[in-house]
Amino acid sequence: MSFLQVKNVRIAGVCANVPEQVVINDESSMSGLGYKASDFVHTTGVAQRHVSQTLTTSDLCYKAALRLLDDLSWEKDSIDCLVFLSQTQDYFYPATSCILQDRLGLSKKCFCEDLSLGCSGWVYGLATTSSLLQTGDMKRALLMVGDAKRHFDADDPLFGFAGTVTALEFCEGSDGFMFLFGTDGSGYSDIIIPDGGARNPITLESFQKDKIGDRLYSRLECRMNGMNVFLFGSSVAPNSIREICQHYNQKLEDIDYVVLHQANKKMLSLITKRLKLQENRVPICIDRYGNTSSASIPLTLVSELSGQLVKGNQHLACCGFGVGLSWGCVLLTTDPMVVSGVLTMKEDEAYYSPT
Repeated sequence: MSFLQVKNVRIAGVCANVPEQVVINDESSMSGLGYKASDFVHTTGVAQRHVSQTLTTSDLCYKAALRLLDDLSWEKDSIDCLVFLSQTQDYFYPATSCILQDRLGLSKKCFCEDLSLGCSGWVYGLATTSSLLQTGDMKRALLMVGDAKRHFDADDPLFGFAGTVTALEFCEGSDGFMFLFGTDGSGYSDIIIPDGGARNPITLESFQKDKIGDRLYSRLECRMNGMNVFLFGSSVAPNSIREICQHYNQKLEDIDYVVLHQANKKMLSLITKRLKLQENRVPICIDRYGNTSSASIPLTLVSELSGQLVKGNQHLACCGFGVGLSWGCVLLTTDPMVVSGVLTMKEDEAYYSPT
């Protein structure tokens, strides 16, 4: 395991944004998938989700950033750093963070960087961004995290789309964050889109459907070894939370909330039991938003804990785990912060590039 402690940085605010379109997971929307909708909802907990055919991750993050900057009363020229973390970037290149710098009207002196990670991404992005701020040379940063897959995954009943923005700032004397990270790349194929990258470029065969389990998948759709992923997540999450608490001399009973990646209801319930936690200490939003990949932890913070976050002094343990296989945990105590809520975005608000 890798540990990292970053001090002198605080979370100043957080905002989330989802597409306006809601799909209810019922028999009509899930016909032809090979299993009953009621069984799927009972197992995964996903009763509905927000999807879009046009909105990208950057569209969702852009609107959330505008609202959060306004609520914080932060001038755009005061943003020194913008980190965009997603596995659904606008283009192979240029970096989406560069495009967002221009769309938001940030200073041309702004540090911009793209990161590619999935379910563990918010924790990794928080570590990267806070590390950039901890010396005080950079004062303010926007961490933009999410996934909005535009085509095939809009039909997958597990996944929802979301973009989130976490505002960070240098604050001398702040306790900051305590991190733990881990990686097991031997399981890279357990969650994978096989074609479309440099290893396997797109061909006509990429669009052909193959039966995997009860469903048909093209090689451009996310395919998952469900049993391997379930065993991985349900073991690595509780073990990592115990280990980070032990390493930093923190007691699990002193943590107010354990915020987990919203993988599925069954996994979340098992992790909660293994940690011997009361259910009200493990907030859940997967029922309304689905599995939103890297956005799921900040989306849960905004949708379920806004009242507590605005008051501050909340002891949190957050853990993301999944594609890679990759995992990360963070312990933090919140200052009072701005929570701009969960916004919604219409299809016609998508940005159309002149290219």
